[in-house]
Amino acid sequence: MLKLGILDQSTITEGSGPVEALQATTRLAIEADKLGFSRFWVSEHHSSKALAHSSPEVLIAHLAANTSRIRLGSGGIMLPHYSAYKVAENFRLLEALYPGRIDLGVGRAPGGRPLSTRALQEGQYHSADPYPQQIVDLIAYLNDAVPADHRFAGLSVSPSVATKPELWLLGSSGGTARLAAQTGASYAFAQFFGTPGGREATEFYRDNFEPSLMSPTPKSLAAITVVCADTQEEAERLASSSDLFFLAMYKGMELPYLPSAQTAADYPYTPYEREQIAATRAYRVVGTPDKVKARLLELAEEYQTDELMIVASIHDFEARLKSVRLVAEAFALGSGTQAAISEVRS
Repeated sequence: MLKLGILDQSTITEGSGPVEALQATTRLAIEADKLGFSRFWVSEHHSSKALAHSSPEVLIAHLAANTSRIRLGSGGIMLPHYSAYKVAENFRLLEALYPGRIDLGVGRAPGGRPLSTRALQEGQYHSADPYPQQIVDLIAYLNDAVPADHRFAGLSVSPSVATKPELWLLGSSGGTARLAAQTGASYAFAQFFGTPGGREATEFYRDNFEPSLMSPTPKSLAAITVVCADTQEEAERLASSSDLFFLAMYKGMELPYLPSAQTAADYPYTPYEREQIAATRAYRVVGTPDKVKARLLELAEEYQTDELMIVASIHDFEARLKSVRLVAEAFALGSGTQAAISEVRS
């Protein structure tokens, strides 16, 4: 059965602020836990007007304390900004607090503009790309397997616990797929960015996967923007908010919030802008429950995966909740969760 997770970016919506955005993320995580979603990931962005947080590890702790079953993770930690050792410590601590429920998703992207990158990496100097070595180090730290010839031989990570977080490499290119395959990490493709090549990247990952301390077999997923409503017309209306938001981003503009559907309806689109929106819609799933289910099953087959994550970029929070509920109902996620709970209890 196809497993579904949620990636949430704590987007500030028109007419609200960051406090409300974080409250919405918490409510969505609680609902996802009840509905039977497999994972709930939160992102990392810096110096952003429209996104409410920059520290996934802090938010994960809060969300884990307010849920009981669902896996919580980062989508993802922008690793080049940080010490791989400190990231391992943070997520080992989260794993100790919530055993078997923590995912460590990491990425190479800066998660912000050059100014915030300079501030985050102040005092650091990289003569080459540090990311591949950071991944190798991270795997060694998480598994208490620092080699004898390592530059930090004898180093351990506390607290020492029996389980470890799942390590996922996040990307939208073949380069990340190659690195994930070489290091034996799991791989998540960010289709919601609107970039092509996801099928080829995940196929390369599966075909070239090398077993590691993190996983003996390949594991991949794709994150996809999904807007679900009772009618196609309503789904299209709700999706218009993110259409305008990403259109502005493509034009080099940064909106301070996710606009309302009404603001999107009132916007004077040019014919070229409408073509751009139509092109990006090819990477999104917008429609009624039956249509959404059918398309997600097609994408799972295309990516050869048994797990997808949905990104619900909807301005109205109640409509966002309804969207994820409709998807959960279409896939009967709740019945699977109840069966699993019953099995554990018996």
